[in-house]
Formats: sequence, C-alpha cells, structure tokens
Amino acid sequence: MRQGLRVLGVAIRAEKAVFAGAVLASALYGGMTVASAWALGWATGNVVIPAFHDGRTGEGALWTGVLLIMGTALLKAIGVAGRRLLAGLMQYRMQARSRRDVTKQYLRLPLAWHHRHPTGQLLSNASADAEAAWAPLAPLPMAVGVIVMLVTAAIGMIITDPILALVGFLIFPAIAILNLVYQRKLSPLATRAQQLRAEVSEIAHESFDGALVVKTLGREELETDRFRRRAHELRDANIAVGRVRGLFDPMLEALPTLGVLAVLALGAQRLSTGAINSGELVQVAYLFTLLSFPIRALGWVLAELPRSVVGWERVQSVLDASGSMEYGRTALTGTNPASLQVTGLSYAYGESRVLHDVTFDVPAGRTVALVGPTGSGKSTLVQTLVRLVDPDSGEVRLDGEDLRDLAYGGIAEAVALVPQQTFLFDDTVRGNVTLGLPADDEEVWAALRLAQADGFVSALPGALDTRVGERGTTLSGGQRQRVALARAVVRRPRLLILDDATSSVDPQVEAKILYGLRDAAEASTVVVVAYRMATIALADEVVYLDRGRVVDHGPHAELIARCPGYRNLVTAYEREEAERAAIAAEEEEVSA
Repeated sequence: MRQGLRVLGVAIRAEKAVFAGAVLASALYGGMTVASAWALGWATGNVVIPAFHDGRTGEGALWTGVLLIMGTALLKAIGVAGRRLLAGLMQYRMQARSRRDVTKQYLRLPLAWHHRHPTGQLLSNASADAEAAWAPLAPLPMAVGVIVMLVTAAIGMIITDPILALVGFLIFPAIAILNLVYQRKLSPLATRAQQLRAEVSEIAHESFDGALVVKTLGREELETDRFRRRAHELRDANIAVGRVRGLFDPMLEALPTLGVLAVLALGAQRLSTGAINSGELVQVAYLFTLLSFPIRALGWVLAELPRSVVGWERVQSVLDASGSMEYGRTALTGTNPASLQVTGLSYAYGESRVLHDVTFDVPAGRTVALVGPTGSGKSTLVQTLVRLVDPDSGEVRLDGEDLRDLAYGGIAEAVALVPQQTFLFDDTVRGNVTLGLPADDEEVWAALRLAQADGFVSALPGALDTRVGERGTTLSGGQRQRVALARAVVRRPRLLILDDATSSVDPQVEAKILYGLRDAAEASTVVVVAYRMATIALADEVVYLDRGRVVDHGPHAELIARCPGYRNLVTAYEREEAERAAIAAEEEEVSA
C-alpha cells in the first residue's frame, strides 16, 4: 500500500493542475449526487405531497423543483465529463512521460548494459510496464473527489443518529483488512504476470527477427510451440490474477450492502424503542447507500495498486540503471582527417577478457587495416573506437583528446562507423542515407557514387524516393552495405571505421570503394576490419590481432615476410585456391 501510494504521489506531483481539476470535477459530481437527493426530497415535500393533498400545486414551487432537479443533474453531468477527461489526460501523459524517460535512458546507457538485457524485456518496460504503472490514475480522481460525497453522507448520518452511524462505519476497518489480504495475495501474482509479458514479447521478437533461420531450418512448429507454452503460462498467470480480483471485487461490493442490513437491523430495534422515527431510519439507510459508490471507487484504485507497483518497479529498474556514460566539455575543432591513438586498451565481457593492452596509432589521413582470426576482438575494439563501450583500462584519443573528455555528440560529429550488421530503416533511399542530416540530393548522389551505389539506386523505380522495406529487405546484402556506407560518407567524417562493412560486396567493387575513399577530395582517416588480401593490400598499415592482443603491426608486405600467423591467415584463401587448382590439374592428367 505504501509503495502504491508513493507511485500515485509521483503522478500527482507531476500533474498537479490536471489532478486538481479532475478532483474538483469529481467533487462536483459527488456533491451534486448528495444534492440531488436533497432536491428530490424538497420536490417531494413541496410539490408532490401538496399535489396529492390539495389536488394542485403552486406554479412557483413546480418550477423551483424542476430547476433544482435539472440543475443538479446538469452539474452532475459536467462533473462526470470533466473528471473522465482530466483523469484520462493525466494517465496518458504519465504513460507517455514514462515511455520517453525509458527510451532516453536506453539511449544513454552503454552498449554493455544492452548486452545484458534481452530486447523483449526492454520492449515490455517501455510499453506494458509503463501502462501498468499508471493504471490507477483513471479511477484515482474519482476516488479522491467522491470523498466529498463520503464526508457529506457521513456527517448527515451522525447528525441523524450517531449510534446507527457508528455501526455503519464498522465497514471501514473491514475494508482495510480485506485490502491487506488482497494486496498480499495479488502482488506476487501480478509480478509473475508482468515478467511473463516480457518473456512472451522476447520470444516473439526473437522469432520475428530470426524469421530467415526459422523458415530455412523448418523450425516453425518448434518456435510456435515455444511461444505457445510461454503464452499459456501468461494466460494462467492472468487467470490467477483475475481469480483473486474476482473474489475481491464482489466482497468489496457486498460490504456496503452488509452495512445497510446492519443499520436496518439495529434501526428497527431502535425504532421499536422510540429512539428514532421511521423517517430518520430511512434517511440514515439512504445516506448509507450513498457510501457504496465512494467505497467502490476506492476499491477500483486498490484493485490496480499491486499491478501498478510491479510496473513502476520494472520501469524504475531501467531509470535507476547505472553505467550511463559521462561526457566532458572538450570540442574537436578541426575539419581535416583526424589522428587516432590507442594506448594500453583492455576490455572484458564479465569474466571473459577479450582485449589485452592493445596499443597502436593511426596517423591522420592514413588507412589502417585491423586483421585477425575470428574471435580476436576486432569488433569489440571497433566499439571502443567510437565509444559504444568504455575500456576497462587504457584510452582512445582522437587528435590527442581522450574520447571520454569530449562533449556529448562530439564523437558522432567527427567519427562514422559502418558496422558489421547493416541496418536500414523502412524509409526511402534518401531517408536512409541522410537520417535527418540536412544534405541535398547532390550530396546524397556524391556519397552513393563513392560507395559504388549510384548505379543500382538510379535503376530503382523511384531512385532516391524508393522505399527499401523493413531492414532494407528489397535490397541485396551488398546493396544494403553500400547504402550504409553512403550514409557514413555523406557526413564527411574525419575518421571512418568500416567493420567488415564490404563483406557482401564483390572484390572488384570493394577495391573501387576503398580507392575512392583514399582519393576523395575530402578524404578521411580510415580504419577497416578486413579479411580479403586485396582489401588488406590497399591499407597503408596493418594491425594484426590474435586473442585480443596486438601481435604485430606494419605494412602488409613486411608482415607477410616476418609474421607467420598473419601470413597463414591472409593467404589461406589463396592457398586453398591453389590446392584446388593442383587437384584439378592432377585429375586432368590422370584422365588423359
């Protein structure tokens, strides 16, 4: 209960004016509900009864009665409309604020944090959990506002007969006990249901994201079964929650009725002794029936509190997550190609260290190839070069400035990364290249030409205006890579990093791209993760990594001569081709 009230307090402080308006509207509704009873009583005593006794009624009294009843009804309707409108506004504003805060926190948190949290859970935090956290806000203004009705009715009961009022008020401790039991029963069930929502979302996301694997390996039935099992668990959890709520709601509804019966039972006894008259008994009983609606409104809020607390805690677990990157105030002022210095850099995923004391320099305007076997730490190293993650030790400097000292956005202005896994948005070619950058079509075409993508883009039905589909599904792998490269080039980065970004492009096109990058009028310093001999040979220098360490570095020809590991790696494809050619020649000689 304390946690739930604390959550509600957050919303009330955030939306003071809206909440106050909703409560006033609800108070107007509650006051007019009690006033309507008084108006009806006045009309009965001054219009209806005289009409029965005398056969007629005064015109003034008749119009007064009509105006009282219609006026209270109109004000009551205004109260209902205002309360619903403002309560909904408050709820949806808080949900939108939570979604924005969670999304901003996702963007602030480093990539290492995202590696530890599945995508389905993150989607659930921003959607289902944000909705659940503020679900009680819809009935809250009503519950607070109708306290006016509750207080008015309670005062009327006390004035009429304090003893009957005291008996009726015994339902309030009963409600407190009922709510205590309800909270303790429902909280763990609501927690489990919210967790299962995240897991169902996670499984669905994995299945959709891996649709190609699922279909090519014929795993449709297995994935369907996996989703079905978890969905059934969620169904059962929701049923368990509904079962508890199903027991709580009728009991809460029954308490006011039991109070009325208790009041009537005791009132009949007091009536027989002459302590009260029949009118007073009817008045107390009627006033007690008015208490049922405020109690029911409070029950709606109490029913939503356990789920609200669970949603709030799951949202707060994201907002309170540590590890967000700190930024300095240094700004890079140059426009020429930048120099890069990596010194003593080490990084580990948990207990698994993938980079060990990595040190190398990239002079401004030069092209350096990062080469190494699979699992040697190249992609992790690339992530540190653009500060997607911070190293455990060591430093990365751009033009002599530590990346951690640069102002927010400074790295993005100077460095562009084309990652290993290409991602295109469901947008036009132009939209995917610019991504909000104020670049004209001439600049876009220039970037596409440099990426060797202008040919196929001009052949598309709408050229730059052609939509590429979700994740660029209408394009081939090589075409997607070239559009992603154009996206980086159009920003004219001072440092361009290619993480195996041309692996789906044939060697001839790849060579043209790299030559173009070197010969461009506004050339960049280039760091390229490469495997092909032709690509590596174009680099000014090679950094050879193995098991997270820099084994050797220098020009390609020198490394071929002096480093056996490097030589074996980069000549593997050529040796395989030579062996195949030799086997084919032997087979021809035998057949001859």
